[in-house]
Amino acid sequence: MSNGDRKNGIPATVTSIPLVDPHAASADPSIGELVKDATAQMSTLVRAEVELARAEITRDVKKGLTGSVYFILALVVLFYSTFFFFFFVAELLDTWLWRWVAFLIVFAVMVLTTAALALLGYLKVRRIRGPRKTIESVKETKAAFTGQGAARAAEPVVPGKAPAPTDPSGW
Repeated sequence: MSNGDRKNGIPATVTSIPLVDPHAASADPSIGELVKDATAQMSTLVRAEVELARAEITRDVKKGLTGSVYFILALVVLFYSTFFFFFFVAELLDTWLWRWVAFLIVFAVMVLTTAALALLGYLKVRRIRGPRKTIESVKETKAAFTGQGAARAAEPVVPGKAPAPTDPSGW
């Protein structure tokens, strides 16, 4: 094709039409081509599955957040409603007792309830010990990779004496 056949960089005539798709797979592909195609298809499939999972998780997280906001709002309304309940109890006691004694009783019950719940919370929090199994597992893994596992096994074990930690941080 000569330059005279071109207009604006586009050929005016096509000298040949391709009869075969250059991107089509050959009729008898080699094992390497089959493995390459299978790998590419698996990669595409995994990416699509990850994207689907991400979309589903995002949707579920949004629904969960919306639901938790409603629960929080319900708890706030309940929290502010307790004032009216305690005022009602004090007014009810006022029918049998002096007014100041009725309100003092309600106040004392509220303080005792608060102290009891705080004590229960403290007892629960005090028992938290941290991820001991995880720390022990990490120590074992570190010992296995650094070769200290065989050296520790060779050391004699003295009853009543804890082995000296090799790392001051406890890890």
